[in-house]
Amino acid sequence: MANRLFIEARNAVDMAKNATGSGQHTAVERARNAISSAFANSTIAEQRLLTQLQNELDHLT
Repeated sequence: MANRLFIEARNAVDMAKNATGSGQHTAVERARNAISSAFANSTIAEQRLLTQLQNELDHLT
């Protein structure tokens, strides 16, 4: 079974990367929250991927 929180975090990052204008800030914050929620309930491999997603968000801001 897939980790639902991990999938939601990945989708939130995709939305933040595609957002423009003032909506991007809100989307980035939602993605950061989703990553934070997913991290504690993820496997080590998923945590590594979440860290990469966090790095992608850092480059957006």
